[in-house]
Amino acid sequence: MTDPYLWLEDVTADRSLDWVRERNARTVGEYTENSEFSTLEGRILDLLDTDARIPYVALRGDYLYNFWRDGEHKRGIWRRTSLAEYRSEDPQWDVLLDVDELAEREGENWVWAGASVLRPAQTRALLSFSRGGADASVVREFDLDTRQFVTDNPFDVPEAKTSISWIDEDSVYVGTDFGDGSMTDSGYPRIAKRWHRGTPLSEAVTVFEGESTDVSVGASYDDTPGYERHFVGRSIDFYNSERYELLPDGSLLRIDTPDDAGTSVYRDWLTVRPRTDWEVDGTIYPAGSLLVTDYADYLAGSRELTPLFTPDEHTSLEQGTWTRNHLLLVTLSDVQTRLSVLTPTETGWDEKPLDGVPELTASGVISTDARSGDNFFVNSSGFTTPATLFYGTVGGPLEPVKQAPSFFDADGISVSQYFVASDDGTEIPYFVVRRDDADGPCPTLLYGYGGFENSMVPGYSGSVGFAWLERGGAYVVANIRGGGEYGPSWHTQAVREGRHKVFEDFAAVARDLVARGITTTKQLAAQGGSNGGLLMGVMLTRYPELFGAIVCQVPLLDMKRYHLLLAGASWMAEYGDPDDPEDWKFISEYSPYQKTSATAEYPPILVTTSTRDDRVHPGHARKMTALLEEQGHEVWYYENIEGGHGGAADNAQAAFKSALTFMFLWRTLTRP
Repeated sequence: MTDPYLWLEDVTADRSLDWVRERNARTVGEYTENSEFSTLEGRILDLLDTDARIPYVALRGDYLYNFWRDGEHKRGIWRRTSLAEYRSEDPQWDVLLDVDELAEREGENWVWAGASVLRPAQTRALLSFSRGGADASVVREFDLDTRQFVTDNPFDVPEAKTSISWIDEDSVYVGTDFGDGSMTDSGYPRIAKRWHRGTPLSEAVTVFEGESTDVSVGASYDDTPGYERHFVGRSIDFYNSERYELLPDGSLLRIDTPDDAGTSVYRDWLTVRPRTDWEVDGTIYPAGSLLVTDYADYLAGSRELTPLFTPDEHTSLEQGTWTRNHLLLVTLSDVQTRLSVLTPTETGWDEKPLDGVPELTASGVISTDARSGDNFFVNSSGFTTPATLFYGTVGGPLEPVKQAPSFFDADGISVSQYFVASDDGTEIPYFVVRRDDADGPCPTLLYGYGGFENSMVPGYSGSVGFAWLERGGAYVVANIRGGGEYGPSWHTQAVREGRHKVFEDFAAVARDLVARGITTTKQLAAQGGSNGGLLMGVMLTRYPELFGAIVCQVPLLDMKRYHLLLAGASWMAEYGDPDDPEDWKFISEYSPYQKTSATAEYPPILVTTSTRDDRVHPGHARKMTALLEEQGHEVWYYENIEGGHGGAADNAQAAFKSALTFMFLWRTLTRP
């Protein structure tokens, strides 16, 4: 196929941006220049900016760190406080950095990209900032005592997709763009180096090199007192990696676990979570298990493994997090969470439930500080239940310390879970949120993702509540394969040549919603972003008869070229290699850009992306829109000039994009 719109892949070319502005203007003029949009946008912005939100924190010894945006701080402030102060009704914060002030002073469009604080002193930090929200960032060293950037031999790194972490005050591990050949085909660091203060970055000492075909490599230092260790590793693809302990003489000791397993070392323990069945000395440990063993003994050749969790048909492991002396587990049972505490004893591991969170909510461990103690934070929320943040110490009760307000009237709105058989007979769960007094079919928004083992669990959304549910719409989340709701096999069966199962599952949910009388085809919309944007592209081109509208956000759509664009090469383990004829056979069966048809009848579609997205190339969205326009289909397009892969660089942009989406959906689904 000759691609007539290849020129739109030139992200910042004048011709490309002129094309973008023309379509932006058409979409903005159609959906935003009215009082209804202004009211909705203002309400969403108020929600995003309100001080009543929970300020989520990271525990670091005596300090709790938080990054905060509101109406006064549009780019945000980085701040910290004490535990006692945080637990008070109106905590006082120590502001470390004002990103709005920094951006204005330096004339840069800085977007906060994270911080790494030196432990245990907590006097220095490595701060990351991106321009406009891209993945590539600038790293700058910051003095937490003086509240100034370090100027005397700082650990500063120019803009790149960088990984950097502390070893001690005068040395770090860094992977970045060191020049030709230093980045992988996926655009991430291929070389890990140890960089000593006072020496140029160019003279940092290489400790590990991967292959150009790897996704990335990295090095890290475990500073746990008494267990100080150095590690390096290479991600061969998105799901397979090798990990080594870096010994004092510079040699590498392989941690010999399956390449596709999740492997973690904490104090005396090595935990392993295989993604496929693993046979060890005649015993088969199923995919999704959590196994533990003595780390030193394992390196010495022992293969004595203790299962801490074994999945079943309905239950999977969602999260495992250490405190100082315990392991907190979050499991999913038919996509509903359960929490427990595991404690090593002289005779084995003791397991107890972690009680105290509300029923019918999704809960997860937000933060622990395994270096300092057994305290932790757990966040819990549901579709109609605003978030509650709990604080606890293992062995004691959970205490609610922060409560988010309600942003919509949930009285008379309930949540139901249904199951539907997909094409191969697999039962697919999905949640429906709607009014109890719904009289017949109503406008319904079906959301899906279906990839990379990401689980779609219940969660509160104020904007969905007042922009959709209050108006009488139904909101649906589909737990299709490709996610992690039932463990690794729920994902692995739907990668590469099994990708069609993701699409069949989503289509089955769409049909079932109509069959149950919840909605009609004309009133049913589908929405998804990134990998979910690919899902939307397939719904448009393969199942157009099932939907009345589609919203396709920051999507992959041209699967013939996805691996050549930005980070696309890192996802070949998920989708396959289009340059391999055998792989292209199954990819070509669904690749939306190649499957569009001028003679098919497609529902109206809104395609959104970001110019600054350096993960999923905006060319996917641009080219698909141009092709659909050429074929005469109804397609609306909006590209945020900033925003990165999230699509928005600040709350105002996020509110505009969200309001635009809801306006398109409601207006389209309620057409006469």
